Amino acid sequence: MSKKLILFAAAAMAALSLLPQPVAAQVKKDSVVMGMTLEPPGLDPTAGAAAAIAEVTLYNVYETLTKIKEDGSVVPLLAESFEAAPDLKTYTFKLRKGVTFQNGEPFNAQAVKFSYERATEPTSTNKDKSLFQSIAGIATPDNDTVVISMKNPEPNLPFLLGQATASIVEPKSAPTNATKPVGTGPFVLAAWAKGSSITLTKWSEYRNAAAIKLSKVFIRFISDPSAQVASLLSGDVDAFSRVTAYRSLAQFKSDPRFAVLIGGSRGKTILTINNKKKPFDDVRVRRAILAAIDRKAVIEGAVDGFGVPIGSFYVPGGFGYVDTTDINPFDIEKAKKLLADAGVTTPLEISLKLPPPGYARQGGEVIAAQLAKIGIIAKIENVEWAQWLSSVFTGPHNFDLTIVLHAEPLDLVKFTEESYYFGYKSDAFNALYKSITEATNDADRAKLLGDAQRMLATDAAAGFLYQPQFVSIANKKLKGMWAQVPQFENDFSEWAWE
Repeated sequence: MSKKLILFAAAAMAALSLLPQPVAAQVKKDSVVMGMTLEPPGLDPTAGAAAAIAEVTLYNVYETLTKIKEDGSVVPLLAESFEAAPDLKTYTFKLRKGVTFQNGEPFNAQAVKFSYERATEPTSTNKDKSLFQSIAGIATPDNDTVVISMKNPEPNLPFLLGQATASIVEPKSAPTNATKPVGTGPFVLAAWAKGSSITLTKWSEYRNAAAIKLSKVFIRFISDPSAQVASLLSGDVDAFSRVTAYRSLAQFKSDPRFAVLIGGSRGKTILTINNKKKPFDDVRVRRAILAAIDRKAVIEGAVDGFGVPIGSFYVPGGFGYVDTTDINPFDIEKAKKLLADAGVTTPLEISLKLPPPGYARQGGEVIAAQLAKIGIIAKIENVEWAQWLSSVFTGPHNFDLTIVLHAEPLDLVKFTEESYYFGYKSDAFNALYKSITEATNDADRAKLLGDAQRMLATDAAAGFLYQPQFVSIANKKLKGMWAQVPQFENDFSEWAWE
């Protein structure tokens, strides 16, 4: 080979070495940007009612003794195992050893006992306070064992203890968990830009850190449906949990970049009626309101048809469910007669307070139009979440009607709580619910649950509207997002890029 040819070959090789070289395997992404409609008011699920708290923190920052899976089944989490006594009144939990909280303190039986007993204190604002008050005693034979004795049989206890309100908190951190959450989960709070975003980062000291595929989760709060769509299409957001952009689904279904997940829930969207205020303390007035409502029209207007009509505070698929939609059917003439029988002079002006979600604002417009046909003029007041929580839900219950989604399953007990914002009081229902808790076999329990659903429907205790079907949209390469919604959560420990 000539000297010139050798020099040319060398130069060519040098030039090639400067070009981008193929890699054997692309490095997988280890971060995700997720969109949420609502921002949580705080980050302590044991002290706040907003479902958005659990969406950020449950199984991510905080953990529970048990874990609810997508299909509604229950598995151990902070407990290694659990066993129920035959009478379903005593449960023994064997705790996972070697677990620590994110502040370095040990997780043990005393932390479990503290967390549950804290929920029963007079100052507790735990929305499932009644569950913990139904515990007769908590024994801690050793650091790794918790024995819970219930006042009555509770077949659903493992499920209930997998909810966010049963999160195990570290005692010293409890007073500041709303802004500085401390749990045993795989992620820690890195930043919170109020009104904009929350950033979670992987906790390197987590007991099974190698199994957690995401190093960072950036959560953006986007309430406007059009902005939600734009954020996904632009790639600014990788996934949107329970998106409200129903009318854009065809666009996402035809786009190969996205997976569209549609699933059922155990939630109940209701028109809450303030039972304590006149004239709503008259069952005929409440029945008139229900008779004026065309549930199918509400579902179409509020959530573009993504819902199933319900007639009581219970949903299809739940144990002991019965269809009660025929107890208060849509009947305008009957509604007018009921108002007349109750001595109500029309037009009757009332308030309809609506929190920010689209289902409430859009559904409220439909219901106001329907009520106008029987002479009830519902003046819509759009309020922000903080105002809704303080004035409607937890505060002086200053409202006539309101619309909200109750996301938690198995919460018929709320109608036994006289101080709850429903304002419903019925000795007969309280006695019936007590019988449900004391039932010793499934057949009796199912029958009594059916009786309870029919009683609430007959009493028109609320305007029971529909069971929502939720839509989530994600980048097709992102795995682990749930379609079904047994409870509100986003378990980032199971998310990973393909």
